[in-house]
Amino acid sequence: MKITTFIGSSRESGNTEILTDIVTKDIQHNKIYLRDLNIKPIHDLRHDVNGFRPVGDDYDQIIEALLESDLLIFSTPVYWYTMSGLMKNMVDRISQAIRDERYPQLREQLKAKNAIVVTVGGDDPYIKGLPLIQQFKYTFDFLNMNFPAYIIGEGHRPGDISQDKQAIAQAKLLNEKLKEVTVTGSF
Repeated sequence: MKITTFIGSSRESGNTEILTDIVTKDIQHNKIYLRDLNIKPIHDLRHDVNGFRPVGDDYDQIIEALLESDLLIFSTPVYWYTMSGLMKNMVDRISQAIRDERYPQLREQLKAKNAIVVTVGGDDPYIKGLPLIQQFKYTFDFLNMNFPAYIIGEGHRPGDISQDKQAIAQAKLLNEKLKEVTVTGSF
């Protein structure tokens, strides 16, 4: 099973990445830092007579990771009750990617993918992070992707996630589950 983690934080070694690293500990995976890529916002041309046009940025790396992975982990802090802007740009561009003539089977291939969300927020995230989880759920439903798990953690300042015993325990349990899944190949 091939796993790719998309890190949507602008901060290096932030709380969300720390929690995600517990989920993926001792598991072979590819980690993509969205902050290191040039991903332009979507220019919505779905209804333009010429459709979408190629964009000169790094989004093809995202498409390649989507295509070659079995499990996608979306790791983003809670920003204003939703995902980070970096992650939102990536997700928004899926509208263009599923219409890209270079990847005619992308939408169909996404149906075979599993998706996990890991998020950390500082202000009552177990409640205020739920719109983020719901947004991802609707996205995965639209793409017919399996969404077997998510983890919400709490951390106000860098490193605070280590104090959230519940989130740490959930991350360790998910890590054990993923180790099983990498052997069996299915959730």
